[in-house]
Amino acid sequence: MKNVLIVGASRGIGLEFVRQYRADGARVTGTARDAAGLGRLRELGAQALALDVADATGASSLAWPIDGEAFDTVVINAGVYGPRTQGLQAPTAAEFDAVMHVNVLGTMRVLPQLDGALASGAKLAVISSRMGSMGVRTAGGGWLYRASKAALNSVLKDASIAFAGRAICIAFHPGWVRTDMGGTGADLDVADAVADMRRTLAGLGPDDNGTFRNHDGAMIPW
Repeated sequence: MKNVLIVGASRGIGLEFVRQYRADGARVTGTARDAAGLGRLRELGAQALALDVADATGASSLAWPIDGEAFDTVVINAGVYGPRTQGLQAPTAAEFDAVMHVNVLGTMRVLPQLDGALASGAKLAVISSRMGSMGVRTAGGGWLYRASKAALNSVLKDASIAFAGRAICIAFHPGWVRTDMGGTGADLDVADAVADMRRTLAGLGPDDNGTFRNHDGAMIPW
């Protein structure tokens, strides 16, 4: 039986990963920040863990409930967008801290907790964004979000080096997905986006470690 961990699974993309893996019979552990999110995970038959990646104490406590696990698949999905700016509008200190703490520091806190909980050959993905790519960038809207995802990509690259030989680590652009963050005008249904990412994860090999992928598996330049 496949053993899966989804970090940031209370709604949207994270919850859909839980739904689809559970429908396929996988054993799934999901994290959420509040009681409502934990309840949704339990309704799907997942093991629900309370976790706020922006909280140092909470993130560092993840190692205990996953001690002894051997996850085949890990998806780190927790993220926020922040101010929807156009052009060079400086964020406030509070806005900067909120976005960077969740999107970057949160993942940096979670990854070390996984060190002893990955099965050999595990697949590990962080949900990044094409907006974080500098190689394809032609617009500057939402520059705080872009900066956070570029930083997250760097974190993933370092994780791919640290876990090399044990896990295959990639950054994902999930597409512009119809979720609370993506909005109703987005062009991709969440179920389709997650199905694509699951197929991509299943097909990864050792040579794919440390790459940036579109939901359908296409390479994206950093």
